[in-house]
Amino acid sequence: MTIAGTLVVILAAGLLAQLIAARARIPAIVVLIAAGLLLGPFTGVVQVPGNSEEVSALIGLGVAVVLFEGAMDLRLHEVKDQRIGIRRLTLLGPPVAMVLGALAAHYVGGLEWPVAWVLGALLVVTGPTVIIPLLRQARLDKHSASLLKWEGIINDPIGVLLALMTLQYVLIVDAAIDPDLANIAQAIGVASVVVTLVGAVLTAVVLGGVAGFGIGIVFRRGWVPAHLQSPLLLVLVLVIYSISDHVVHESGLLAVTLMGIVLGNMRLADRERLLDFKEGLSVVVLSALFIIIPAQLELSQLTLIDWRIVAFVLVLMFVVRPLTIALVTIGSPIGRKDRVLLGWIAPRGIVAAATAGVFGPELADAGFEDGDVFLPTVFLVIIVTVLAHGFTIGWLARRLGLSSGEANGLLIVGASPWTESLAAALRRLKIAVLVADGSYQRLQPLRMNDVPTYFGEILSEHAELELDTSELSYVLCATENDYYNALVARSQGAERGFHRTFQIATHGESSDEAKRLPFERRASFAFDGAWDYDELNARIEQGWSIHTTKLTKDFGWQQWRVRQRDRGVEWMLVGELTAQGEFRLYSDEQRFIPDTGATVIYFAPDHSKRERAAEREASAASAPDPAAGI
Repeated sequence: MTIAGTLVVILAAGLLAQLIAARARIPAIVVLIAAGLLLGPFTGVVQVPGNSEEVSALIGLGVAVVLFEGAMDLRLHEVKDQRIGIRRLTLLGPPVAMVLGALAAHYVGGLEWPVAWVLGALLVVTGPTVIIPLLRQARLDKHSASLLKWEGIINDPIGVLLALMTLQYVLIVDAAIDPDLANIAQAIGVASVVVTLVGAVLTAVVLGGVAGFGIGIVFRRGWVPAHLQSPLLLVLVLVIYSISDHVVHESGLLAVTLMGIVLGNMRLADRERLLDFKEGLSVVVLSALFIIIPAQLELSQLTLIDWRIVAFVLVLMFVVRPLTIALVTIGSPIGRKDRVLLGWIAPRGIVAAATAGVFGPELADAGFEDGDVFLPTVFLVIIVTVLAHGFTIGWLARRLGLSSGEANGLLIVGASPWTESLAAALRRLKIAVLVADGSYQRLQPLRMNDVPTYFGEILSEHAELELDTSELSYVLCATENDYYNALVARSQGAERGFHRTFQIATHGESSDEAKRLPFERRASFAFDGAWDYDELNARIEQGWSIHTTKLTKDFGWQQWRVRQRDRGVEWMLVGELTAQGEFRLYSDEQRFIPDTGATVIYFAPDHSKRERAAEREASAASAPDPAAGI
C-alpha cells in the first residue's frame, strides 16, 4: 500500500473508532488501540516500522499539538482554591510515583533495575487525552475535575523528562564496562541528569513562555489577519517543539505546554475560536496516533507479557497510585472524597504510548533483556487503566457525591413572570431548574417560591468557576434583549451542544425577514418561534400559565390536541417529560411528538380562572339594575 493509502486508512479507522466509542459511550482510546492492533500486528494492513526515527519524530509532533491544546484550556483562576493540592500533585506526586512504580516493576514485574526505573518514571503520566473525556462522561464537579485535569496535563511533560533523565543515567552507567570506572560513570550520569533537567526547564521557559506571550500580543494587536491566526499558531507550536527538542532532547513537550498555559490565560478576543480549531485538530491527530503506535507492535512482543507483568499492572493500580496520593496529600486541604477519587483514577494515554515507542527500542539496543517488554507493558497499562477507570469513574463519583449524575433539567437565563411560571411547573415535576439574572429584584419572586437562582452575569468568570450547571441538560435564553439572548445561547451552545440551547423568538420576527437575526448568529428559537418576550409576558397578565398533562393509552397526543383546540392561539407546546423521566424542550427547529406515558408541558390560559371570570360576568349581567326602580 502507498504512503497516501496508508494515511487514508489510518485517518478513516481513527475517526470511525471515535464514532463507535461515542455511540457506545465507552472510552475512545480502547477502540482506537483495538483498531491499531487489528490493522497492525494482527492483519498487517498498516505497516509502521517500529524502530524508525522518522516515525518517532512525527509522533512527537502530533503529541505536541495534543498537549498544547490541553494546556490552552488550563485557566489559572481554576487553581485559586486548589493551588496547594495541584502543587502537591504536580511537584511531589511524580517523584513519589516514580520510586514506588520502579519498586513494583522490579520486585513484582521481575524487570531488571534499569528498565524498572525508566518504566516507573514514564508511568508518572496520567494522560489528559483520556482524563478530559472521562471527566465529561462522569460529570464531575468543577473542583474535583480541575485537580485531575491539571495533574494530567502538567505531569505529562514532567513524566517524559523524568523518564529521559533516568534513561540517560542508566545508559551512561551501563556503558562503563570497567568496574573501576563505575563510580566515575555514576558521577557523570548524575551530572548529565542535572544538566538535562536545568537545560530543559530553562529552554521550555524561554522558548515556550516567550513564544506564548509574544504570539498573544501579536494576535491582540491585530497584526495577523483572523483567518491566518489558527494556521500560524499550529505552525508555531511545531516550530517551538522542534527547536526546544533540538536544544535539549525531550524538552519540547514542556515548552509547548508552558506556551499553551501562557497563551490560554491571556485576554484574547479570539481565544474560543482558536480553542475550537485546536480541539478539532487534536481529535484527528489523536485518532491517527493511537492507530499508528499500536501498529508498531509485533506479535512476538505481545507474547512477552507474562503473569508477573499482569501482577505489576494490578499493583500499580491498587497499591502504587493510592499510596502515592495518600503520601503527597498529607496535611493538604484536599478532601477525603477527592483523595479517594484521585487514588483510583489514573489512566495513561498517548504520551506514555508515544514515549514508550522510543525508549523501549533504545533500552533493547543497549543490551537490556527486558527492553523488548517495555512497550508491551506500557500498552497493557494503558488498556487496563483506561478500561477500569473509564467504566468506574462515573459510579465512584456518584457514590462519593462528586458527580451530578445524568443531566436532566433547564437553565433559564432571564427572570420574568413567564419564566417564573415555567420554573414553578418544572419544580412540580421534579425537573432540575436554575434561573439566572443580573437583577436581584427580578429574582426575588422566584427565591420566595424556592426556585434555585443565580444572581450575576451568566457569562462571567465567577459563574464559570462557581456555578455548577452540570445537572442541567437544556438552556433557554429568555431575557427582553434579543441580542443578549443570542450571545448567551451561542456561548452556551459551544459547550452543551446547539441542539440543547435555545432562545425565545426575537421581537418583530414576522415583520421584516431581511432584518432578522440570522441563524448563524443565534440559537434555535424555542417553542413555535413566534412568541417573543413581550407576547409571553402579556399572556401571563391575561391569566395564562404553564400547565402539565400526562398522556395515556386512552388519551394520547392526538386526543389531547383536539381538546386543546387551536395550536398557537389557544396553547403553545413548551416541552415534555418522557415516560423514562427525560426532560425535553420543544422547538419547531428540533421537533418531537410526545409518546404515551409522557407528561406534556404547555402554555395556555388558566381555564378555571377564565370560567370563574365568565360566571362573574354572567352573574353581573343577570343581576337587576338598582337604578331601574327609581
